[in-house]
Amino acid sequence: MAEAAVPTILFTATWLTMRDLQLALYVSIGAALVLLAIRLVQRSTVQFVVNALFGIGIGWFFVHRSASAGGSEQDQALAYFLPGILYNGGYAVVLAFTCLIRWPLVGFMVGSITGDPTAWRSDRQIVRLCSRLTWLLVAPCILRVAIQAPIWLAGSSGSIDPDTAVAALGVLKIVLGWPLQLAALGSMVWLLSRNRTPVAAEAAPA
Repeated sequence: MAEAAVPTILFTATWLTMRDLQLALYVSIGAALVLLAIRLVQRSTVQFVVNALFGIGIGWFFVHRSASAGGSEQDQALAYFLPGILYNGGYAVVLAFTCLIRWPLVGFMVGSITGDPTAWRSDRQIVRLCSRLTWLLVAPCILRVAIQAPIWLAGSSGSIDPDTAVAALGVLKIVLGWPLQLAALGSMVWLLSRNRTPVAAEAAPA
């Protein structure tokens, strides 16, 4: 979790204190690389560090596009946070669509456990359960977009001070990141404990 939070904290703090966008990007990348080295030395998973580096890379691309379009440094700093907002919006749309057409994404995860990717669709109760579980994955994404997008738009339009928007987005990216995701996963575990699943159904006769 630190791999996602530390680069964002350092990027935001460096930009607000030093007013040097390139330095802020280099500091965030450097922090992620240090964390990667630590993970490698510890021989632990590097997945979250790689994800953080990928996110920084996408953010840098948006910053570069903003600079190419003639955006100010404040516009470029805001552009760093745009990919996360777009990702959450797109992710929410895709997952919600799978629920609306009654092919919730979580159902395929359940199917991968049982060995039959589509057998769960023959049980309406399981379809409903998988839809609820998928909606729990959608909820954090919708909340992030609902809170962050207006701040980003206000900062970009000048309705609020861009530096204030950058600071708020930096804090919100952390607060609405893993803590919110863990809350959603905890809710999924609670919901699973109160409902019959295909795995439980198969295990009962034994």
